[in-house]
Amino acid sequence: MTSRCPHCGWPDAEPFQVVSRHHTGRGQTVWTRCGCGSLQIRSVDETGVRVLSRGAPSEPASDYCDSQ
Repeated sequence: MTSRCPHCGWPDAEPFQVVSRHHTGRGQTVWTRCGCGSLQIRSVDETGVRVLSRGAPSEPASDYCDSQ
């Protein structure tokens, strides 16, 4: 089962936008933005991808995410 954004339901497996990507000693830290504007921090390593932190949308969730 794919996890989804709690603000709009967009699948976490399909980030709307990659904001930045930084290599670490264990893999990568990836900042992504959901279609609703929620910013996420993800850890990517040999065990997979984990959402470490998720912010609230910068503005109210739009109908854009609901149509996806």
